[in-house]
Amino acid sequence: MNIGKERNERFQDYAGFVEKFKPKKTTDDCYTPPEVYETVLRFVRKIADTSERPIVRPFYPGGDYENCVYPENCIVVDNPPFSIYSQIVRFYLDKGIDFFLFAPHLTLFVASADCAYVVTYADITYENGAKVKTSFVTSLLRDLRVWACPELKREIEMAQKAARPSKKLSVYKYPDNFFTSASLGRIIAGGVELKVRRDECVRLSNLDSLRRIGKSVFGGGFLISELKAAELKAAELRAANVIDLSEHERDIVKGLGRGLGREKT
Repeated sequence: MNIGKERNERFQDYAGFVEKFKPKKTTDDCYTPPEVYETVLRFVRKIADTSERPIVRPFYPGGDYENCVYPENCIVVDNPPFSIYSQIVRFYLDKGIDFFLFAPHLTLFVASADCAYVVTYADITYENGAKVKTSFVTSLLRDLRVWACPELKREIEMAQKAARPSKKLSVYKYPDNFFTSASLGRIIAGGVELKVRRDECVRLSNLDSLRRIGKSVFGGGFLISELKAAELKAAELRAANVIDLSEHERDIVKGLGRGLGREKT
């Protein structure tokens, strides 16, 4: 009998058994970044008198919003599971509990629900990395049904940028005699074709000038001849719809500064 094989099978069975009891992450596990929640809460305080009204957040891992204790005159300001979004909205309306909830933008409107929709179309990057177009639903705006609100969108996106500033990447302009796949992408986007023969190029993983400062060429590139560099430059100009000089005009340029130039009309 193969004892090692038997032990391995037992381990696999046990691992599978344990896995059944681990909490599964779903698309509802979009934990709200604190800076986004604070921005939304400030907005709620701007549109409603919340000075003596408790703010409740019943949606947390393992939470039970239906059996949560809601203080009198409270307002629920939270990010509910989007998979049961409509059900949650109807629950609060039935119970007479005021709310201002994060909502899935594409399925924002709830049938037969007497509430208001604050449309922001905001890109919110949640703590699990999910980037979701988000708007809001509320019972606080009694006289409105829909409010397209660029102000809240702007404030949410500014708060995220302030909390997670993007790193500024160094941008280098490569020599005319060197190209990368990214630089060829620009001429492809302009519908321009370019062919480089094997004897016209040499593959380089990096450039000496970049290596000296501890940098590198992502993906490497090719060193090309002067003739092919000129052809690449012309291809880039065509792709960018840049108007080039004619041969006649280039001849005039060559003569400028040497007493050979004369005004043309």
